[in-house]
Amino acid sequence: MKKFTSSNMKIAFLKPQKMTKSLFDSFDGVSAKQWKQKIQFDLKGADYNEALIFKSLEGIDIKPFYNQEDLTEIDHSHFHTTSWKNAIKIEVSIAEEGNQKAIEAVGKGAESLFFVIEQEDININILLQNLDSKTPIYIETKFLSPTYISKLNDLCQANSFTLYLFTDIINHLAETGNWFSTLKEDHESLNAIAKSSQLKSIISVDISLYQNAGATMVQQLAYAISHANEYLNHFTNSDTNPLTHNKIVFKVAVGGNYFFEIAKLKALRMLWSTLATEYQVTNECHIIAYPSNRNKTILDYNVNMLRTTTECMSSILGGADTIYNLPYDNIYNLENDFGTRISLNQLLILKNESYFDLVANASSGSYYIENITHQLAEKALSLFKNIEKGGGFLSQLKSGVIQKKIKESAQKEQELFDKEKIVLTGVNKYKNAEEVIPTLQKSVFQQKKVRKVLLEPLIKQRLSEIMEKKMQ
Repeated sequence: MKKFTSSNMKIAFLKPQKMTKSLFDSFDGVSAKQWKQKIQFDLKGADYNEALIFKSLEGIDIKPFYNQEDLTEIDHSHFHTTSWKNAIKIEVSIAEEGNQKAIEAVGKGAESLFFVIEQEDININILLQNLDSKTPIYIETKFLSPTYISKLNDLCQANSFTLYLFTDIINHLAETGNWFSTLKEDHESLNAIAKSSQLKSIISVDISLYQNAGATMVQQLAYAISHANEYLNHFTNSDTNPLTHNKIVFKVAVGGNYFFEIAKLKALRMLWSTLATEYQVTNECHIIAYPSNRNKTILDYNVNMLRTTTECMSSILGGADTIYNLPYDNIYNLENDFGTRISLNQLLILKNESYFDLVANASSGSYYIENITHQLAEKALSLFKNIEKGGGFLSQLKSGVIQKKIKESAQKEQELFDKEKIVLTGVNKYKNAEEVIPTLQKSVFQQKKVRKVLLEPLIKQRLSEIMEKKMQ
């Protein structure tokens, strides 16, 4: 396993180039020190740190103001995607139905398709028939089958599809507590799948599990690169290392902390570039983002629509390559035409009416966002190194360290929610006295499953579940 220390792995933050001519040259500059002195005077004796410094769950102190000095020695010219595509997620249990939904979605404005395939007997040729080869396709299977992926590879070669495959055996272990089969067989299958040369991407890292389980952003980022590092180590000295020529795909859940979520995605690219450079593999990654379930509710559920909109905005400004939205009623309703149509229309409005596709890297140079990005990246890198010193991600997952840390973070966040420090409108604040619980077509609360597992699985949990149960 490759060892990482503070001396052999750093994020390079370079001093940005000074503009040759500024519109503000005729004005005297105001330093951060001068601003702070003025603020302290206006506070009339109140403690500056107590009154105006906000401490985030990530251990980052949020200041009342930021200026040019906060960008000193920080590189804000790192890679950022130049465009983004909307996508629609289709869970496939019958190939013909999945194909029909895909064709209809493209007709309504979907630019890419994300298929979740439930069983191995689903005919991939039928599922992808009559689809334009220019439409990017994402495939996630609920099973691990090199034979099935080989058929996908052949189909891509014959039809020139741009196809991204989600293969993440570590995520399956973390979420279920078990490998698909066994450690040995799963890794053998991974090696076989890695030979699928026609696919745009093969290896993926699903960070959304950590976010939906309650991990902080620093943890999410550190676990993401430590998770990815397990794959890099696995393919070291391998003739079939797919990451030497294919981008890795990160699947990211985006929460409601607007500016921090923008910074999280920017930091993820920087961290991956740093890690990839150590292994001499492609240092660009592909990010597919979607709104988190953690802050969604069945109380005043229409507000979910506002939450998903701002979370999609964070995804765009943070630099996601592809974004799919969650229907506002996703947590309690079965798939329905209205919810699906609204979720896609939200993305279409952001692109075609709000013009969120006209400026690449719109947040670049923002004092606040770039400073947060820098701090998130540095803290995540430090945590990553500690994980590696502790044996690596899989070792700490098997020993329960990762689960324990996420539980602690989730509990802190839950306590803040319970005390109304984290506000969900219509749930723990500004409640509707005449609230009517919608008809629940899905099970919205955790179901205890008694099964034999190799390790404790990570459990996804929404902040409002306890409150919702009391109202039933």
